[in-house]
Amino acid sequence: MKRVVITGAGTINALGHNVADTWTAMKEGKCGIGPMDVRDVDRLAIKIGGQVHGFETEGLFNRQQMALYDRFTQFALVAAREAIAQSGLSFSGELAAKAGVVMGTSGGGMQTLDENYRTVYEDGKNRVHPFVVPKLMNNAAASHISMEFNLKGPSFTVATACASSNHAMAQAFQLVRCGMAPAMVTGGAESMLCFGGVKAWEGLRVMSKDGCRPFSANRNGMVQGEGAGVFVFEEYEHAKARGAEILAEVAGFAMSSDAADIVMPSKQGAARAISGALADAKLNASDVGYINAHGTGTAANDKTECAAVADVFGPHADNLMISSTKSMHGHLIGGTGAVELLACIMALKEGVIAPTVGYEEPDPECALDVVPNEAREAKVDAVLSNAFAFGGLNAVLALRAV
Repeated sequence: MKRVVITGAGTINALGHNVADTWTAMKEGKCGIGPMDVRDVDRLAIKIGGQVHGFETEGLFNRQQMALYDRFTQFALVAAREAIAQSGLSFSGELAAKAGVVMGTSGGGMQTLDENYRTVYEDGKNRVHPFVVPKLMNNAAASHISMEFNLKGPSFTVATACASSNHAMAQAFQLVRCGMAPAMVTGGAESMLCFGGVKAWEGLRVMSKDGCRPFSANRNGMVQGEGAGVFVFEEYEHAKARGAEILAEVAGFAMSSDAADIVMPSKQGAARAISGALADAKLNASDVGYINAHGTGTAANDKTECAAVADVFGPHADNLMISSTKSMHGHLIGGTGAVELLACIMALKEGVIAPTVGYEEPDPECALDVVPNEAREAKVDAVLSNAFAFGGLNAVLALRAV
């Protein structure tokens, strides 16, 4: 089995349009959640989100490309460009033939879907743009990344709701680890902040009207976000031979299914994914210093996740730091694990633990060190990133410093 390292990272989200700005915002405990600017926002009960503001496509994409790129694809390409530029890789010859892309998304081209439903049902038109299907399909972002960067190897999209990014990155990791690909571009992208996307989530009654406060006793729901996170996963010897900067090592992963309920999380399912990731990475519980939690800010998720962590880590749970950056950038659904992986890399590379902002009241059912409100300097050698999705589908990644 090959060792797998991360040699490039890119992002655009509510905290920043690149990795450096995102890390700065995380270190400062900034909150990117605020009033949404979407059509018919006055008809929504939920009017806040982790929206990407100030994103200008001029100079990034030409007119022909814009006809094909939904907002989630635009985000994915911007993040991929940053990640691949940092990696220093140029995909040609045998490398291009073997390298691929695995992306996670839950809704795909939701903006395109929303716009064209309006065209047909509200405006009464009988024709839509001929590129609607290739624009809204879930694999659009992965396909356009593969085309822009000449990635001709294994390329596909994973859709497992809120665990999509972690599942996607786990598959990319496995492809490199088993020797099928020397490098993979991977991550996730999502843009559901449109009238239909928010209205659908309102129906679940899990959304907060005033903010995301994970683990706080007065939490009252999640807040949606949008954006993308993309990484270059590369075989360690391949990266070392070309003198690449290594951000972190992907040490292991595990996946599980609750097989219990379509929306309610299971402590047992989450615990099996966490303990499986430790085993795959050959890590002891005491090796892990930080967990980036799924931490949605709903009553059910937070207490279930804390119980699962306590079960797996036992006495060591008291020495763990666990935070939810969703409190800052919102819940990016299928893209969330990718943006959250940035906090894991920051912990390993920069020695800074991103905080859980908005924390106000201790909850006895979430009695862990949730790094409340302020970032913390701490040396950690191994971290976990949790993702627990609707449908009971769980994916946990383990990273360590190199």
